[in-house]
Amino acid sequence: MTTVDKLALARTGAEALRRGDARAARDFFERLVEAGQADPSAWISLALACRGLKDAKAAHAAVDRALALDPANLRALILKADHLAEEGDARAAAAFYMRATKLSPPAHELPADLRGEVGRAQAMCQHYAQQVETSVRNRLAQAGLAGGASTQRFAQSLELLFGRRDIYVQQPRYYYFPELPQIQFYDRSRFDWLDKVERATPEIRAELLAVLEDESAFKPYVQGDPNRPRKGQKGMLDNPDWSAFYLWKNGEAIEGNVARCPRTMAALEGVPLPRVAGRSPSILFSLMRPGAHIPAHTGFVNTRLICHLPVLVPGNCHFRVGNEVREWSEGKAWVFDDTIEHEAWNRSNRTRVVLLFEIWRPELTEEERSLVREMFEAIDAVGGEKTAWGI
Repeated sequence: MTTVDKLALARTGAEALRRGDARAARDFFERLVEAGQADPSAWISLALACRGLKDAKAAHAAVDRALALDPANLRALILKADHLAEEGDARAAAAFYMRATKLSPPAHELPADLRGEVGRAQAMCQHYAQQVETSVRNRLAQAGLAGGASTQRFAQSLELLFGRRDIYVQQPRYYYFPELPQIQFYDRSRFDWLDKVERATPEIRAELLAVLEDESAFKPYVQGDPNRPRKGQKGMLDNPDWSAFYLWKNGEAIEGNVARCPRTMAALEGVPLPRVAGRSPSILFSLMRPGAHIPAHTGFVNTRLICHLPVLVPGNCHFRVGNEVREWSEGKAWVFDDTIEHEAWNRSNRTRVVLLFEIWRPELTEEERSLVREMFEAIDAVGGEKTAWGI
């Protein structure tokens, strides 16, 4: 069979399919098969003709031949899924629908007819996923395992399993300490000193309000350094929308600022602040102006955690760590891992301020804390300006 004959048969068979003559179409494409000239497109067309004639077995076999030649063929994958769904094998059908959606390019890059088929495959994936989720949740409820504080981690695992949340992990920009748990927001019961800090909120707020009367007290949190390449910092460089008033910065007290906030410092007595010369702790009031957005970013080291005590919160101010979004509430602190991607929004028309400070991770032993401290101090002793640091 010449190339001309092959193209003519394929074209004639396709025309027969379009006008609904499945018998003629099947004949034309079977002739291509017998001549050894069938490509994936021909096998798919033969499968469609066989489906039109209600010959499910032959149609399924033709689809399998198309996939043997081209395992990533979207039309063949969806057609295979359709056959499996009709045969009652929902799990296998879901696997082929899902494969097709994962391999598909963006919708605007697809032919119109295939765009609809991919959209149908996506809908079928959602349908099967909902069936599975409903079955799992019903089973757990019948077993009496549907809730309770002890199952919060498992509940999160279901959210991840069913695609309702994405997985986020620690991505420190400078130093990674291995084998530490991946926890976005920590359970406050692990930090018995938090209650004392929260009780001091009115006194801390009074000191903050006095500082805010000095318009020059707060400086942009992200500032340029002439000894380092300038980076865009996603619009935050030298941007006063996100500003800071430091009590301690990089392990050194800002004496004048500390003197202005003695009750704030007293509230932090007993907090496990990391002590690393030239690096930690940092304690500051972090200010977001109305409408500000702090873009998604990650912190420098995973040997510490960050604590926020909301001091001035007008409402409609939110904070995301990983796949969880929370709203600040005045006087209610939380502890989180800043090496997991996080971002913040002030969608109100007033300024938001939190007291921000760092603590040692509770999982580190005293020996490990000493080792981390000595390591960083040894690095800084080598000479030259130390690596950029911050919270």
